[in-house]
Amino acid sequence: MARDLAREIGYTYIDTGAMYRAVTLYALRNGFFRGEKIDREQLHHALPEIQIGFRRTTAEEEATTLLNGVDVEQDIRRKDVAALVSSVAALPFVRKALVTQQQEMGRDGGVVMDGRDIGTTVFPQAELKIFVTADPHIRAQRRLDEMHAKGEHASFVEVLANIKERDYQDSTRRESPLRQAPDALLLDTSAMTIAEQKDWLLRQYAATVGQPTGRHD
Repeated sequence: MARDLAREIGYTYIDTGAMYRAVTLYALRNGFFRGEKIDREQLHHALPEIQIGFRRTTAEEEATTLLNGVDVEQDIRRKDVAALVSSVAALPFVRKALVTQQQEMGRDGGVVMDGRDIGTTVFPQAELKIFVTADPHIRAQRRLDEMHAKGEHASFVEVLANIKERDYQDSTRRESPLRQAPDALLLDTSAMTIAEQKDWLLRQYAATVGQPTGRHD
């Protein structure tokens, strides 16, 4: 939804959740986890070596996430990464480093930034803030359908449990918790089609910022 909006209005799309997933993937690959517990000292020491970026070769192509110059878009969507990303995202030194990067990415405006603390921490003065939610069961089914379309296997119960656990961890963490900013518009997509979501977002953009500018090549 955020990608579509950015494409429609000619803005840059930035998936901040992918950045936290990339850090989690790096930690997994380098043996920083002992079960579900991460070695904070190892990650803190390695953080300067973790370079995250986004690449899109054509205007029509969706941006892919790069970890130290390598495309990891598929790897960061794996179940093992999803299960651990909230614990990594809750670490103050990780959030501080990535928030700084995100603020630099959006310093000159013209971005649609997607994440769980954008309107409250990263850009509290953003022109337009949308807090998106949906029933957890509907979110789980949507995520499961997405995974099956990519050839990935998981059960509904497993995906639902992961969503609920991530929501709990992200909303109760001390550093930049998940919450709706007082001036954010609430969008509950539970009963909405993709077309209805897109129409709603474009109307909010037009009312707050201006008419869509069209895609920039």
